[in-house]
Amino acid sequence: MTTLLRARRVLTEQGWLDDHQLLIDNETIVAIEPIPAGTMARDAELLCPAYIDIHVHGGDGVDVMDDDPGVLDRLAKHKACEGVGSWLPTTVTAPLANIERALQRIAKRCLHGGPGATVLGSYLEGPYFTPQNKGAHPPELFRELNIAELDRLITVSQNTLRVVALAPEKPEALEAIKHLKSRDVRVMLGHSAASYEETLQAFDAGADGLVHCFNGMTGLHHRNPGMVGAGLSDKRAWLELIADGHHVHPAVMNICCSCAKPRVLLITDAMSAAGMPDGDYSICGYPVTMREGIVRTESGGLAGSTLSLDAAVRNLVNNVGVWAEDAIHMASLHPAKMLGLDKDLGSIAVGKRASLIALNPQLRLQNIWINGQRFLL
Repeated sequence: MTTLLRARRVLTEQGWLDDHQLLIDNETIVAIEPIPAGTMARDAELLCPAYIDIHVHGGDGVDVMDDDPGVLDRLAKHKACEGVGSWLPTTVTAPLANIERALQRIAKRCLHGGPGATVLGSYLEGPYFTPQNKGAHPPELFRELNIAELDRLITVSQNTLRVVALAPEKPEALEAIKHLKSRDVRVMLGHSAASYEETLQAFDAGADGLVHCFNGMTGLHHRNPGMVGAGLSDKRAWLELIADGHHVHPAVMNICCSCAKPRVLLITDAMSAAGMPDGDYSICGYPVTMREGIVRTESGGLAGSTLSLDAAVRNLVNNVGVWAEDAIHMASLHPAKMLGLDKDLGSIAVGKRASLIALNPQLRLQNIWINGQRFLL
């Protein structure tokens, strides 16, 4: 099946193309060319790559850790409605058996497909953290790093485990990082009290970046740069950013994007309350409360977000002053590069998969095509 999509502007890695059309054969972009003169109809104002959310715990009232087999389909459809064409269901700190069951469910969905946004694999956030910056993670369930245990998790995931988050100051962390990288698993650093020096050692060992930068880690001080200082200054580091204005102040988002524009990964870190009304929910098995869209633990700490990825893009543009093309790349091309999937995903180019979104001039979602198929919003 072939599809022709015409747009007033098409975003490529090189920038905007005015009045261009895409020819799609099944799920692949096979041509990008100017719209013939005299053709007035347009399918989109702005045609852009679909977003990739690499860090998602839940939404629409359900959680990745739920045993219900329909949860991932429900979440995939929920993510598609915010412009996400592909995503990584993300686990939380829990008993190891619960984590293994979640990885098995994610692997099945990844390998067999289903409606909505494509599942690219899993992201393991916890249990390899330290208590000082635990966030909503229960510290009594934190575990020490063990190569055999990590290999078992990879096996349980049927080799669909894409990212492991860990605290770099833990014993055996550097060996674990090297081993995970040898198994083609990305490593992100967070929920940690690591120093600047310990963080750099982890990057030297192959770690890829920081989990939700600024949150759950040692902050930036002018005489003690901490994990944040290491991430901002080391050009090897990808930086996840929750751009909801609550987790990170807009001025700090500005600093982050100024220091590391090519390395920012917009994420939602969304939990089950995303897309739901204010009320009582749970995360990591513990009660949390959402008020005015902000989720907090009983002690008042932030517990995930209710952010949508399309809103994160708009927030960067409207509240931080980032150019639209840069913000969109932070939610599409950059995550594809971090995962090593940019030959297939993350931008509009001939030969790449046709995962696309149509946006209006205010960057609000109008349509989405996932693997060449239009998803009805």
